Amino acid sequence: MSPDFSKATLRRAALASRQALPPAEVAHRSQQLCEQLFQHFPVAQWRWLHVFLPIVGKHEPDTWRVIHRIWAESLVVRLAAPVMQPDRRSLKHYELTPATPLHKNHWGIAEPEAAAATEVPAAAFDAVLVPLLAVDAAGHRVGYGGGYYDRFLAQCRPGTQFIGLSVLDEPLIDHIADMLPTDVPLTACITPGGVRRF
Repeated sequence: MSPDFSKATLRRAALASRQALPPAEVAHRSQQLCEQLFQHFPVAQWRWLHVFLPIVGKHEPDTWRVIHRIWAESLVVRLAAPVMQPDRRSLKHYELTPATPLHKNHWGIAEPEAAAATEVPAAAFDAVLVPLLAVDAAGHRVGYGGGYYDRFLAQCRPGTQFIGLSVLDEPLIDHIADMLPTDVPLTACITPGGVRRF
């Protein structure tokens, strides 16, 4: 186990580790994450699953593998993805179907076209797949630092599963030194090597 680290230190180290992965390795690890999700979580029983759409250039987990499997197996669970709002502080969430038109925002992240999709309230989700760079033993995560997901997760109903996805399979951090009271912990984290529950 690692000693205490600040978010900034962990963010730099994780970004460097992730960028060092060849694209083929990111794809392989993303497939492992998909298989672990379906093996260890009741995906077919959920009504709504929130998925982030990956920033390919940052070697994020390829959540399209999860999305396409759900569609291919015609599961009951419905999907929604986030759309950054003009205030650049908040997210809204829109249903994602095979017919949903997408566009890229100014960060290069694919988003549903809000005018052509149905908005889904945060309280609807049974589970949320959460992007992260690092996680500690209490389930606290390090993201990119904007706080978007913490504000979103705080709006979800009690009992919603917050499941982090990481293509990195590194030792768990003991404790992130500069957590805030507004930081919302995960309920689980999936890495290529397994599932950690908090």
